[in-house]
Amino acid sequence: MQLEINVVDAFTDTVFKGNSAAVIITDNCLADKLMQSIAFENNLSETAFIVRDDDGIYHIRWFSPLTEIAFCGHATLASAFVLFNKNPDVETIKFYAKAVGILTIVQTDDGKIQMDFPNTKPEKVKDIPDSLLAGLSVAPVEVYKNTQAYFVIYNAEADVLNVERDNERLKQLAPLDVVVTCQATSADYKDYDFISRYFWPANGGDEDPVTGSVHTGLAPLWAERLGKDELIAYQASKRGGILNCVVAGDRVLISGNAVQYMTGFITV
Repeated sequence: MQLEINVVDAFTDTVFKGNSAAVIITDNCLADKLMQSIAFENNLSETAFIVRDDDGIYHIRWFSPLTEIAFCGHATLASAFVLFNKNPDVETIKFYAKAVGILTIVQTDDGKIQMDFPNTKPEKVKDIPDSLLAGLSVAPVEVYKNTQAYFVIYNAEADVLNVERDNERLKQLAPLDVVVTCQATSADYKDYDFISRYFWPANGGDEDPVTGSVHTGLAPLWAERLGKDELIAYQASKRGGILNCVVAGDRVLISGNAVQYMTGFITV
């Protein structure tokens, strides 16, 4: 069986930046084991699998090389990018995923793709897990948590940029991952409101280049701290990525660019 595969760099307008995702569209659902094997072979942060139902809604599932992921933003962006390119007259795309329900995706006037996600604002943690404290070389100022990750707040950009982690320790926090973040204050990051890095040794690998899903928690957290509902975020991985975020009640709108890297076929 041959399947078309598209590889897209998400949250960037430059190839080799942002976060890469593979997108595979099929007429019928593939077996879970096959999808996981394809994701392992692709060895990207995520591979998205999409099937369109009779109502025109695209059912989407996301797999890292290690496991199925409940919610992935950058692979949603990549999937929408592929579908908009295949259907240039379409203005709105609706995805469905079990963990987050219906996701409405549109193209903005400035060419970005905007995704409508649930607000997953984290709550403050009183008792910080020992594995989190031992797993990071810089002690947290504060720690928050939602159903996806621990949110570690730092005061300085240098802490976010230079923190070292012990992946074996952080794996003990499974199924939760870890995001470190601080307000952007220096001239190097003057165009942004906050920066972050995302570590997910338990679910995907080492460090994720750009993580759309965690910004549904980061955006409301920083919106409250900074007193503004529209924010621009930078994920400070080696590849880097830019996310435009709007907090709108129980929803978070996240926008970004995407660029095609590869189109081809796989044989399975």
